[in-house]
Amino acid sequence: MGFCNIPLHEEHDGTPDGPKVRSSHGGDMDASSIAWMESVDLWTPLKEMRKLYKRDGYVWIKNLIPREDVLKMREQYFQHLSPTGLLKPDTSPVHGIFNPSNDPLSFQGVGGHPQAQCTALLESAHTTPAFDAFCNHPSLRTFVRNFTGWEQEVMLKRAMMRHNCPGSLATGVHYDKLFLRGSDADFLTAWVPIGDCTARGGGLMYLENSDQLGRELEQEFKHNAASLSQEERVSAFNKHMAADGYLSHDAEGFRKTEAQGKLKWLVGDFEAGDVVFHTPHMIHSSTANEDEKGRIRLGSDLRFYEAGAPVDQRWCNSWKNDDKL
Repeated sequence: MGFCNIPLHEEHDGTPDGPKVRSSHGGDMDASSIAWMESVDLWTPLKEMRKLYKRDGYVWIKNLIPREDVLKMREQYFQHLSPTGLLKPDTSPVHGIFNPSNDPLSFQGVGGHPQAQCTALLESAHTTPAFDAFCNHPSLRTFVRNFTGWEQEVMLKRAMMRHNCPGSLATGVHYDKLFLRGSDADFLTAWVPIGDCTARGGGLMYLENSDQLGRELEQEFKHNAASLSQEERVSAFNKHMAADGYLSHDAEGFRKTEAQGKLKWLVGDFEAGDVVFHTPHMIHSSTANEDEKGRIRLGSDLRFYEAGAPVDQRWCNSWKNDDKL
């Protein structure tokens, strides 16, 4: 895949160099390949937000949801999972401190390989009234309508909360359309950190200006899958894809090969209340969770369509560990 001739992300005047982070399965990433994301406050004009979203493939809104509401969701999630022994004894669920006596690979959440004893609680966590209310938070839903200009939005029911323990595997390199090929309609992803999450704490990182590269990769996958059945073509796990659907688990290697080393990975120190919106083809991953306080990273992926648009029907049910999506 050839490199897209697109402008590089602007440097941040007066801000420090990117932090030392690790990718999903790899070692420390080259410091020269890391830069800081740009954020805007809620009072930034919508016209400017849309311009940034179109230019960068994402827009990071500070303090969109009241902090106390986000922390309440964090507390309820970890309280729900506390019977598994996930949390450090004598700590509050809202802090989400991982029990260091556990093997982090045995306590992975959505997208990992959780223990059988954890699966039922993970699934039921996604059908609680608390999570439903969180997904329908007025601050979030009103902003989505205002930002997109849609009269009404619909959110895919297969909304997920992903936790990532210190020392466990992080999210691989991908763009969302890989997993949402069942409709050609445009959609908007909201990534909501449910709690404070530093760049070294497992937060998302975006390959700068990579929306076009994602589109080119998807066209190549689509061409290669032309002879497959419809069911296979829309699958992120068809024979032309990796076994787990990701593009790579080596963020640094992916940057050097697919982007010829010309793009940086953008990271941020996220706070409870922040929301990052990104395009269907924006390439992203997450850093390894090396949080110094032992905090478990928790975030939610929410996808919105304009009401009346055809949606990916496979995503119209709550998440199940064996739904093969």
